[in-house]
Amino acid sequence: MDTVLRLAYPKPEEIRTFRAYKRLDGAAELELYEASVLPRCPFWSVLTPCKFYHSSYGPSDGVTTFQRKNLTTNVWEPAGEISWTSNTNASVHFGINEVNIRDLRKPKKSSSQSRRFKAGGSEYKWKMAEGNDLFCVDSRGKTVATWSQEETTLRVGVQAEHILDRIVVTCLLNLWIRQLGLW
Repeated sequence: MDTVLRLAYPKPEEIRTFRAYKRLDGAAELELYEASVLPRCPFWSVLTPCKFYHSSYGPSDGVTTFQRKNLTTNVWEPAGEISWTSNTNASVHFGINEVNIRDLRKPKKSSSQSRRFKAGGSEYKWKMAEGNDLFCVDSRGKTVATWSQEETTLRVGVQAEHILDRIVVTCLLNLWIRQLGLW
């Protein structure tokens, strides 16, 4: 069965902060992901707590931290983080692996409307669909995930659940860059 995640944003203009709810049977939902943007704190912030703010009314650098709920233990676990140096440049960390945002959004040609990334030893690409929707295909052209802008829903097929964190993060990155008008 596909994993269906509904994303909820406290502020629509700052989609780097969100909560993702997994749809269960019927109308029930379970919070599965939580992501928030925190500013980069100076080294002396250990003594003085760093203030929380969003890039829409503060600096564009900071760190987006992703947590995923372990459904067995019901405990939040780190899923990764994005260290932003600007609104469009960042390093993404999945555990000990660090990937530049450019490597998670590679166009094949300069005119390409799809954005490629590698995960689990395979290549995938996000493509624009009708309206503001997106879909992700594997190297054989099979759809593994779809994004519905109207429903703010990410549907991930069972064949891509082993890279769920990468699908969620690359979807977010593509939505963020598209929102900035820089696809």
